[in-house]
Amino acid sequence: MWPIIKITYREMISKRIFTITVLMSLAFLLLFGVATWFAAREIRETMGAVSGDAMMMKGFFSTQLLGMGLYFGSIIAALLAILSSVGSIASEIESHQIDTWLARAMPRRQYMLGKFLGLASMLILYTAMLYLGLIAINQWVGGGEMAVQLRATQVMTGLGYFLLLPVILVCVSLLMSSMTTTVTGGIFLIILYGISFIGGFVEQLGSLIHQESLVQIGIVSSLIFPTDSLFRLSMLSLFEAVDNPLSFASQGIFGTSSPPSAAMLYYTLGYGLVALLIAIRIFQRRDV
Repeated sequence: MWPIIKITYREMISKRIFTITVLMSLAFLLLFGVATWFAAREIRETMGAVSGDAMMMKGFFSTQLLGMGLYFGSIIAALLAILSSVGSIASEIESHQIDTWLARAMPRRQYMLGKFLGLASMLILYTAMLYLGLIAINQWVGGGEMAVQLRATQVMTGLGYFLLLPVILVCVSLLMSSMTTTVTGGIFLIILYGISFIGGFVEQLGSLIHQESLVQIGIVSSLIFPTDSLFRLSMLSLFEAVDNPLSFASQGIFGTSSPPSAAMLYYTLGYGLVALLIAIRIFQRRDV
């Protein structure tokens, strides 16, 4: 299994999509840092007084900006997870590169698990660096004006949920890769992620305006593809101690005014596990 993991590392690093994503992520972090610096300077110049209203506005802008950065960071991580793993099995079957490994009498289960561990570990490392990079920029560049007051436990708990997103996507991507072609699987997964993406917005909007029908639509979309709920859990954990009733990051579009339940977390974990087990089952029976 370890040789498969090492080769998966090499293949992922050599892919142009990975290099482009890393470079664009650095550009994204730079842009986020510049925006945070200018926002902190503007707040310092216009809201210098330490009054109750000024403190509430500072808290609002700081949590909103960090929540927005983390939200788009989760989108980047999700797209990288989909594009880098959806062809991991299908492309090798199409090019017959997989024949070399299967000719060694390696169990197909080990081959699939090696692919999963290689992809998941690499994406976990990338996602953790992106998440911690955004937090570090907020804390160091934001200064006293834009830095959100966070405890280490909040950061690590939020990170744990944040890292589950690419892992679940890799599980489902491997399922699609074992069933269909790279292009078909990629399109299908991006559409599913879009459903979860839009459903999350609809659910938060419905909760804010007290429209139960919109909340139910969001819940159904989460059951279809439960990735957005992981981001909401991450933000809920990260901003749990932010004393700011106006914070949209803990209660709005970039956070959660309709918190996912513990049952949803277990459902999401089960969703990924079942997808991986079905992928192994299909790959074992597939004629390559």
